Amino acid sequence: MKALRVESLSDDLSGTRLVDIAKPARGKGEVLVRVRAASLNFPDLLMTQGKYQFKPDVPFTSGLEMAGEVIEAGPDSAFAVGDCVMGGNKTGAFADIAAVPERGLSPMPAGLDFTSAAALGAAYSTAYTGLIELCGLKPGQWVLVHGASGGVGLAAVDLAKSLGAKVIATTGVEAKRDGIAALYEPDAVIVAEGRFREQVQAITGGDLCGIVFDPVGGDIFDESTRCVAFAGKLVVVGFTSGRIADVATNIPLIKGFSIVGLRAGEYARRFPERGAAINAAIAKLAKDGQIKPAIDRVLPLSAWREGFQAMANRELVGKVVFEPSG
Repeated sequence: MKALRVESLSDDLSGTRLVDIAKPARGKGEVLVRVRAASLNFPDLLMTQGKYQFKPDVPFTSGLEMAGEVIEAGPDSAFAVGDCVMGGNKTGAFADIAAVPERGLSPMPAGLDFTSAAALGAAYSTAYTGLIELCGLKPGQWVLVHGASGGVGLAAVDLAKSLGAKVIATTGVEAKRDGIAALYEPDAVIVAEGRFREQVQAITGGDLCGIVFDPVGGDIFDESTRCVAFAGKLVVVGFTSGRIADVATNIPLIKGFSIVGLRAGEYARRFPERGAAINAAIAKLAKDGQIKPAIDRVLPLSAWREGFQAMANRELVGKVVFEPSG
C-alpha cells in the first residue's frame, strides 16, 4: 500500500516520502481501517522536524487523523467490517490502510462525508476540551480566539459561536480576514499585531475577554495577558509562532486570571470517560448541523507536499484533507 513515511527528520520535508510498504497487521485492541480521507494537523508538520512533544522513532507513517471504513476487527470489537468510522492515533493516518487502537475511533456522525469527518475530531476535541471542559464557556461570554485561520482556531470560533458566545477572531494576515468572517461570522475579526488590547477593549465595551484561546504563543501570548478579563482564563494551546512565551507571575496575580494548559489528546487518555463524553458531544453538534469543519483544500495523497507547504507558509484558511486513493 501507499504511505507517507517520515524516514529522517528535516526542516524542509526532504526526509519525508510517499512510498510502498506492507499493509499493517492488526494488533491486539486494534481495528484496520481503509482510509478514505485524512486531515493535516500542525503536529504532523512538527513531527517531520522532530519539534513536537511526541517524537516517534523514524521511520514512521505520518498522520494523526482520518475517516474511513472498517476492513478488519476483532471478535469482541464494538466495530464491524463496513462501519464508517473517524479518529486516529498519533501516527499512521496518511496511508491506504491504518491500524488504529479501537479507543481512538468513533462512529461517523450521520450526515457527514468522509472529508468533513476526517477534519472534525482533533480540531474540535481540542476546542471543546479547552473552551467547555476546562473553561466552562457560557453563552454571552466574550472569547478571543487567536490563529483563527488554522484548523484548531477555526474550530474554536465555530464551536464558541454555536454555543452562544461572543467571539473576536484574530489572524496575522490581513488577506484572511474576509475568509474567516464568511465562514463562521464571528462578532469581530482583527489582525493581531503589536498592541491589539485597545481593539479588544473597544469591541467588548471595556470588558475584555473571559476566555483567550491561544494556539500561537510568542508575542500574541504576551499581549493576550492584557486582553483577558479579571478572573478569566488564558488557554495555552500551542506555539505556532515558534516562540514559547514567558510570563511574569505578578500579571495573573494582579488580574486574577488563570493560565490553562491544553493537551486534549492527553486529557482524553487520562480521563477516558470524559474523552468519550467530549467526542459524543461533538458528534451530536455535527449531526445536528451546529458545527462544520472548514476545508481549505482536498488533495490526493500524492500531492502531500503542497498541503504541508501551504501549512508551513501560513496560506490556509481551514483544513487540508488528503485522499489516499487519489
